Amino acid sequence: MDYKQTLLMPETEFPMRGNLPNKEPKMQEKWDETDIYAQVQKRTEGRPLFILHDGPPYANGDLHMGHALNKILKDFIVRYKSMAGFHAPYVPGWDTHGLPIESALAKKKVDRKKMSVAEFRQKCAEYALQQVDNQRTQFKQLGVRGDWNNPYITLTKDYEAAQIKVFGEMAKKGYIYKGLKPVYWSPSSESALAEAEIEYQDKRSASIYVAFEVKDGKDLLDGDEKFIIWTTTPWTIPANLAISLHPDLEYAVVKVDGNKYVIAHDMLKEVSDMLEWENSEVIKTFKGQQAENIVAKHPFYDRDSLIILGEHVTTDSGTGLVHTAPGHGEDDFFVSKKYGLDVLCPVDEKGYFTEEAPGFEGLFYDAANKEITQKLEEVGALLKLNFITHSYPHDWRTKKPTIFRATNQWFASIKDFRDDILTEINRVNWYPKWGETRLYNMVRDREDWCISRQRTWGVPIPVFYGEDRTPIITDETISHVSDLFRQHGSNIWFEWETKDLLPDGFTSEHSPNGTFTKETDIMDVWFDSGSSHEGVLVERPELRRPADVYLEGSDQYRGWFNSSISTAVAVTGNAPYETIISHGFALDGEGRKMSKSVGNVVVPAKIMKQYGADILRLWVASVDYQADVRISDDIIKQTSEGYRKIRNTFRFMLGNLHDFDPKTDVVPEESLQEVDRYMLIRLQELIEKVRYAYDNYEFSTIYHNVHNFCSIDLSSFYLDFAKDVLYIEGKDSERRRSIQTVYFETVTTMVRLLAPILAHTAEEIWGYIPGVEEESVQLTDMPKPKEIKNKEELKAKWDQFMEVRDDILKALEEARANKVIGKSLEARIVVVPKHEKTKELLETIEHLHQLLIVSGLELVDENENAKEFDHVSVLVEKHTGEKCERCWVASDTVGSNEAYPELCNRCADIVTEHYAN
Repeated sequence: MDYKQTLLMPETEFPMRGNLPNKEPKMQEKWDETDIYAQVQKRTEGRPLFILHDGPPYANGDLHMGHALNKILKDFIVRYKSMAGFHAPYVPGWDTHGLPIESALAKKKVDRKKMSVAEFRQKCAEYALQQVDNQRTQFKQLGVRGDWNNPYITLTKDYEAAQIKVFGEMAKKGYIYKGLKPVYWSPSSESALAEAEIEYQDKRSASIYVAFEVKDGKDLLDGDEKFIIWTTTPWTIPANLAISLHPDLEYAVVKVDGNKYVIAHDMLKEVSDMLEWENSEVIKTFKGQQAENIVAKHPFYDRDSLIILGEHVTTDSGTGLVHTAPGHGEDDFFVSKKYGLDVLCPVDEKGYFTEEAPGFEGLFYDAANKEITQKLEEVGALLKLNFITHSYPHDWRTKKPTIFRATNQWFASIKDFRDDILTEINRVNWYPKWGETRLYNMVRDREDWCISRQRTWGVPIPVFYGEDRTPIITDETISHVSDLFRQHGSNIWFEWETKDLLPDGFTSEHSPNGTFTKETDIMDVWFDSGSSHEGVLVERPELRRPADVYLEGSDQYRGWFNSSISTAVAVTGNAPYETIISHGFALDGEGRKMSKSVGNVVVPAKIMKQYGADILRLWVASVDYQADVRISDDIIKQTSEGYRKIRNTFRFMLGNLHDFDPKTDVVPEESLQEVDRYMLIRLQELIEKVRYAYDNYEFSTIYHNVHNFCSIDLSSFYLDFAKDVLYIEGKDSERRRSIQTVYFETVTTMVRLLAPILAHTAEEIWGYIPGVEEESVQLTDMPKPKEIKNKEELKAKWDQFMEVRDDILKALEEARANKVIGKSLEARIVVVPKHEKTKELLETIEHLHQLLIVSGLELVDENENAKEFDHVSVLVEKHTGEKCERCWVASDTVGSNEAYPELCNRCADIVTEHYAN
């Protein structure tokens, strides 16, 4: 007789293999067709609002792993909040202005010289929108849910209009001004840069010591001395107008081989070693303030170099005397301004010397280093030349070195409201906590933000000029330009005549003849994205300012986090966010930065094609995202193993619910078997841990807790021993329905806990759960912990049992290793409790042999052959009974029933009843 037909084996309707690369796109299509985003919003309408404001990725190129990490983390939060009692709309966005798009068009052979500014800008807009479409498709493939049909894009009319209002409000408060100052200048981009656009890379530079002869010693010096400066930028020597000394430092006149040099006294040994002075003598000392207004000679121009005083001078390196070129350094500029010195900047926007640097006209600044050094050597002013490798500012777009260059630029005066920003930074919640210190220190040291760019593709700076070149920014002009941009877009700034951009009948004392011109610079793209609190949070009716969360990479402390709080505090007095969460960078498996040249780039599209988006999402959940994270083929394979364990756990439980109807088969809690109630307690503990982790953005905690629950609580214990009940007992047996009830509760609970992370798999599982009413798991709420009756008593009892079980499992493993038994069902065990408490525990637990998956178990007070463990002593023997062909348990009763000689009495009774029915 085939007894398999009497076994209630799990049905495998839920597939073992995920086959995610094929299933996920179909699921995403269904979500689009049913507009699952709108369904979720409708279901949660009226709940407390939760806003995660999307920092706009740049619309250029395919998604990299940083994009995937960022958007998936955001999706975890938004999906969770929508299931946890909140209304959580998510509006994705894109940053669409700036140099990279101009550069991309140049690579596509778009010749901007053959078209008007407006025509070129139109090409830029078209390209940007193509990139938006491309990236939107890829973000959706990651399973990210949002209002993809209505994203925010920084080039749209409404966004630009709102940005103009932010600029105008800052101008109204006096925070916006135009001035001549040295700023970071990128010759490769031909534009000014803000600090946020600077990154530091190693650069090899000339290091020179230069002597400046004294022209007028002012009764302090004799006139035959020479001041020594040190610099790593020889190209700035033609722009030298002064030498800065610290007023409180002590300086020494040092006699060396008949020459007299002036250096800081504290730097004597360092300079002596560098210049190889063997015999030097200090013949005079003085305070820096005594040397004020002494006049030195420029090394090779007929020009004075004034001795001035500055607090920025240190003895950390160099000579304690600082070569000062007001046009090429921020400290130089400010200290020279006090002395009325000109701002000489003999380098043009492309980095080439102008006629203001005689002898070097037309040379690129970097190439001029050699020529200038040679000139210094010719005139006898060069004391030492060597080369050093040091950290140097680079343009983060072109990756090429920047320079300081004095130009007329528009600035936002951060220092005017800096204290307000710092106060708000202290109020914000930070994950990780060090983010607060990082942004605080950045803002604390910030003076002015250069917001103008000498580019074409961006939002125009809405400033008019009178006939006397006075900038005109009024409430009337700002409001009018904002309204025009909202109606027509910002291209009109370059298409229309200036008079058509002004309000009708506009007049100004600065233009007696009614003639006006307009600014041609555009705004820094960080001003664009930094205005999103106005352009999105305020503009979109479903959102609000402040947002609950901004979540971006750690590079955004100098970028979006920074520009957003700067503009928001300037306009509203408050931060635009309540919480900042930052994540690290995605590195390769060895912790190296990904690089095409190295060949270690891991692409999201490739992982999704091979493994599926849910594997990528699970990887994001498994890592400590607040630090830099590693990803490689091996790491993804490990993640897929973790996924397989979770999936197979669900598969087993779903298979065993094939004949379970929650409407009729659920066993009331008070009637559940004790072990089943214990597993319900363990499930409630999992809910508490996972909910806490979600609330604190600790996604790796969720992954590890769920994985451990699947591996340890379920697979290694509950699912394992339960087979002997689920497969063997009668369909409607009380013990079987009791386990099924807990399986049903476990599946419906865990699938919702995992829904924000394994978006596709959770949706698939939901479709296989019997009796659920909601169409999608996304339309359900997070489970809440339930109070189980006698929880503490039950938990204590069964936790103790699990410790005893560990002892017995060790004994069985040793017996298996010693060839006493093969599988555990071949075993008969003798258990000797070591303590009265353990004895009482084991005596109160039914079906002990079944829980331990052995064929026989005897509790005794002593046995000299039993091996001692922590809680019990155990003797493992091979069971003498025959193996039942149905339940595989060894039993002395096999053959007792003449009708079913291959079965034990238990199975014979069940089969008899089965055929009777």
